[in-house]
Amino acid sequence: MIIRSSLNMDTFLFTSESVNEGHPDKLCDQVSDAILDACLAQDPESKVACETCSKTNMVMVFGEITTKANVDYEKIVRDTCRGIGFTSADVGLDADNCKVLVNIEQQSPDIAQGVHGHLTKKPEEIGAGDQGHMFGYATDETPELMPLTHVLATKLGAKLTEYLDDKTIFHLNPSGRFVIGGPHGDAGLTGRKIIIDTYGGWGAHGGGAFSGKDPTKVDRSGAYIVRQAAKSVVASGLARRCIVQVSYAIGVPEPLSVFVDTYKTGKIPDREILELIKENFDFRPGMIAINLDLMRGGDSRYQKTAAYGHFGRDDPDFTWETVKLLKPKA
Repeated sequence: MIIRSSLNMDTFLFTSESVNEGHPDKLCDQVSDAILDACLAQDPESKVACETCSKTNMVMVFGEITTKANVDYEKIVRDTCRGIGFTSADVGLDADNCKVLVNIEQQSPDIAQGVHGHLTKKPEEIGAGDQGHMFGYATDETPELMPLTHVLATKLGAKLTEYLDDKTIFHLNPSGRFVIGGPHGDAGLTGRKIIIDTYGGWGAHGGGAFSGKDPTKVDRSGAYIVRQAAKSVVASGLARRCIVQVSYAIGVPEPLSVFVDTYKTGKIPDREILELIKENFDFRPGMIAINLDLMRGGDSRYQKTAAYGHFGRDDPDFTWETVKLLKPKA
């Protein structure tokens, strides 16, 4: 939560939240992205749309995956749950003994033909995997160029995990008794923490989740490229705040629209910033995948995005955080 005040602004409260990797929804995000990692590590052209759900001592993965990779889905589920700490039925999930259900089918041939021509299209010809619109946001409130409320909530949550051990002292929360947690207390599902994943309620969100999706899914790749664009605008000193929107139609490489708003903080007109963005960023899905190296999986590259946010992270695997310096035309 942050309190702001100035001579020209009423004091107000704005709250962002965070949950840790053991939250049932975040468990599911991590399983979905662990499967994506495994597929891309063996076959960078894998087409993955993997969902996960979980309830007491049960995890189910389902969706559409077309890949040449040899992937043991059940093993990935169990390894991921174990790595998070779900090793006993007492915490709602025992990685070694829980029920694991797998219902994975091939990608729809209609979608495959329209988006990538069954892998025959060149990168610049690959279309968006679905319709949608995505937002990228940046602000100079923090060194990460992320909203302060989101940074504070996320870092506090991460610090809790750092100190999680057998010496933990439990304090009652506002609801009172709390001894049932994890998937036993609440069912988990991929894609239900999209605000925590992004900007903590600042900016805007197109509604699409990220986890378990390969780069042809613009819900993910589109959101990554507009974050890079917005961050580059602020890092280049062209504005103090910036939001960038991009929209797509399924099967079409070029975006339908690109929009920018600097909330009246721009050093040059927004229309000029928009032109700079269009000149410096390629919004075609196939080119996003190449320019941001998004077809590279393995080594938990995607799994680590699934807890503590996709943006504002100081990690070389988060290629979309790399700034391009934008210079206005003379």
